[in-house]
Formats: sequence, C-alpha cells, structure tokens
Amino acid sequence: MQRTSFGEMDCPIARSLERVGEWWSILILRDAFQGLTRFDQFQESLGIAPNMLARRLKGLVESGLLARARYQERPARFEYVLTELGRDFRPVLWTLLSWGNRHFAPEGAAVQIIDAATGEVAEPMLVDRNSGKTLTTPQFRAAPGPAASERTRARYQRRALS
Repeated sequence: MQRTSFGEMDCPIARSLERVGEWWSILILRDAFQGLTRFDQFQESLGIAPNMLARRLKGLVESGLLARARYQERPARFEYVLTELGRDFRPVLWTLLSWGNRHFAPEGAAVQIIDAATGEVAEPMLVDRNSGKTLTTPQFRAAPGPAASERTRARYQRRALS
C-alpha cells in the first residue's frame, strides 16, 4: 500500500507532518537537540534498525531540518546537524514534552524543561507575538489564510456557522 503524501496539501499541519510526522523522525530531532550528531549515536540512543535510521536521516536532510557534513574522509563518515529550520522545531518538541508530562506520565516527569539560570521548572505556553496574549479559545481560532484553497475556505466557513 502506497503512503499518502501530505506535502502538496494547503494545510500547514499536513505539510509539517510530511516532514516530521513519523515518530522516528521526531525522536531523531529530539536526540539532535541533545547534541547527538553521528549515525552510531542515534542508533545507540534509539535502538533503531540501521536501514530505518538511514531512511529517516535522509528524509530529515531532504526536508531541510538536518544538514549532512563530512567529518572523516576515509572511510567517508558524516554527521547530522540541525539547520535553522530544524532548530525552529524546538518549541514544538518542548510543547509535546510538556503535554506528555501532563497527560501520560502518572508516575511524574522523567524529563522537564527548566530555566537554565534558576533551575525552576518551566511550563511552555503559546503566546501571540503581536499582542502578547496567550493563544486560547475563544479569543483565538484557526481561519483560512490568503493562500487557502476554496475547499479549505468552505471547510472553515461550515465550522464558523455551526
């Protein structure tokens, strides 16, 4: 069965999932944020099959989240480093971490986000850059953007009327 591609959909969530919507990819990015850069480091951390890891790393490089850089000539060996696009994924990971702690860790947090200066536990929240307001409903909602298709516009219009 052939996998459906979300890359051409006009939904930004679908397009994002096309790049990182597979769990190994997100875990590779998590490990990259923790400083791992080499194939064997990712493999040891994740316990992933080499062929699967190679495919996921290739996909993350093709998507522009990681860059491949040679660190040894003979034999040729490469490391994988976060690009600006990849580094921009950190708030998504931190939000996912916080959500997981809140809903799926009855034993308590195994990993937390802390203020590096004070050591205090931090709790991520989304804030509108323009107004400084917390992004909560009903004050904020998703709406079609300027590039939305007619299908997307109709879908949001139906929901607005309900």
